[in-house]
Amino acid sequence: MAIGLLGRKLGMTQIYDAYGRRKAVTALQVGPCTVVGVKTQAQDGYNALQIGFQPVAEGQLNKPRAGQFKKAGVGGFRYVRELRLPVSAACVSSKSEGSLGSGGSGKPSQDAAASEDSPEDSPSEGQWTVGQQLTIDMFKDYELVDITGISIGKGFQGGMKRWNWSGGPETHGSMSHRAPGAISSGTTPGRVFRGHHLPGHMGARRVTIQNLRIMRRDLEHHLLLLEGGVPGNDYGLVLVHRSVKQPGLVKAPAAFQVIVEEEETAKTAKAAKKK
Repeated sequence: MAIGLLGRKLGMTQIYDAYGRRKAVTALQVGPCTVVGVKTQAQDGYNALQIGFQPVAEGQLNKPRAGQFKKAGVGGFRYVRELRLPVSAACVSSKSEGSLGSGGSGKPSQDAAASEDSPEDSPSEGQWTVGQQLTIDMFKDYELVDITGISIGKGFQGGMKRWNWSGGPETHGSMSHRAPGAISSGTTPGRVFRGHHLPGHMGARRVTIQNLRIMRRDLEHHLLLLEGGVPGNDYGLVLVHRSVKQPGLVKAPAAFQVIVEEEETAKTAKAAKKK
């Protein structure tokens, strides 16, 4: 997973781009996050960062958690997440402890100098230290990002809403407008296959939306405006990280004429391919 930041979903609004087109956007308050632990290939078998979000008083933490933060030499945080880094990423820890819950000595990795900087996981020098602040300046305007959150729970739902069934006949006399109907044969196989689409609990699952575009940044207030919808309730916790499929891609708004020309070119190429 690419490096990212924790934040909260604030809600949706609308803005206008540089060409006057109205865009529906989701407002996120992202970061600042603090690096509370660094894991290295040499000590832990993999490279990863542990980031903390939303500082809390020590009295609001249980003793084991407070002890981990104290050992790492950082303040307490309500949320802590671990983000894997590629093998080539350099991880350098400035504290005597490598990471939360790690018994390692926290010494710099021997292969730290082997990879100078990873453009997809480092805003600058590619080296991470405990106590380092991560903010939204690691992202660019109009950059594509992936958003991970917990979708809104909808409770127990029927098959038509949960799985988009077409339903039974709607004419007079039908007794099965929204019912599941037959789900298996009684003789062979004599059971219901695993994974059969049936009514059940819907939502409240971890969901990732890919390739959402950053329409605007507010560095002072740590705000991101993303084009489109983001999973989860308002004020829910989300993880914003660089796009996995298109890392570092900046997709600036294009003039209407350019969009029309691109669509016409695509249609011409498609027609020629059919011939």
